Amino acid sequence: MSVAAPNSGSITVADLDHYPDIIDARSEGEYAEDFIPGAVNHPVLNNEERARVGTLNKVQSPFAAKRMGAALVSRNIAAMLEQHFADKPRDWAPLIYCWRGGKRSRSLTLVLREIGFKAVQLEGGYKAYRARVATELTALPKQFHYVTICGCTGTGKTALLHALRDVGAQVIDLEGLANHKGSLLGESVTAAQPTQKRFDSSLWAELRALDPERPVFVESESKKIGLVQMPESMRDQMAAGQCVWLDVPVAARVLHLRGEYEHFVADPALLMKKLAPLKALRGGEMLGRWQALATAGNIDGVVKSLLVDHYDPLYTTAIKRNYPTLATARHVAIGSLTPAALRLAAEGLVAV
Repeated sequence: MSVAAPNSGSITVADLDHYPDIIDARSEGEYAEDFIPGAVNHPVLNNEERARVGTLNKVQSPFAAKRMGAALVSRNIAAMLEQHFADKPRDWAPLIYCWRGGKRSRSLTLVLREIGFKAVQLEGGYKAYRARVATELTALPKQFHYVTICGCTGTGKTALLHALRDVGAQVIDLEGLANHKGSLLGESVTAAQPTQKRFDSSLWAELRALDPERPVFVESESKKIGLVQMPESMRDQMAAGQCVWLDVPVAARVLHLRGEYEHFVADPALLMKKLAPLKALRGGEMLGRWQALATAGNIDGVVKSLLVDHYDPLYTTAIKRNYPTLATARHVAIGSLTPAALRLAAEGLVAV
């Protein structure tokens, strides 16, 4: 898809939506922290090159740094043309940005436009985009009516969200965006959490794709999900919306959590290491009981005690404080957290 590029060769963040092809010309390190949704990274200067130019600027002179930088940039752009852009049509109109809309994105934009492509540079660069996201995340979440899925640990709240999405409901999976299950044991073992900026960008993009006329299903969350935090405006709007409470038998919850936390089932010592910080809250006797159960290979016993003696009291206290409408919540009973049972519950919620 191509669009008509402005004659000036630059646009503002207000025009972002008109450019499906976006190039992030920053280094791979900058890109890893956050990027405009959909942007592909083609560094004009990579991490090592950027550091070399910066060092030369300090120890020798800006002129020497610019001379070295120009040579590096020229080689990198040449490689892009040969390896990545060789098949682009004549009317290709990519949007290009760097940190502040400076020399890196200007260099790539200039070369592409000289060739005949309708490339444009983002005025203000990523910094302007980030300012837009920060501003809009104070107001955008307030446009929606949220239905918050509540329930004690292990009641399949996230699984129900996925089932709701499968039956056509509007859903935001905050834990999915944060790559964290939101508890002491919720850290992913396969990938690190996104940065706060990356989480903000992902949430901003998802919110912008929603229809304000339809409800949005979310899961109850505390202020922080691991190391990232959702916007205060969204927390406030969720608290003012409807709640749904999941009633699931303890045995079904234990079975569900065994599947969700297979790495702890396989390594009880790792589980106990993670639980060590709870000693200050639950005492040495309780921690010793969990240790004895884990040593005996009774992981189900550990999980059941964690639910009944720790997580359930903690969650119910917090949820009552954070969601004033909980008293009028619709209760949904799910006997077992199978895909069929979750889909049935999801269809019932959508129908309501």
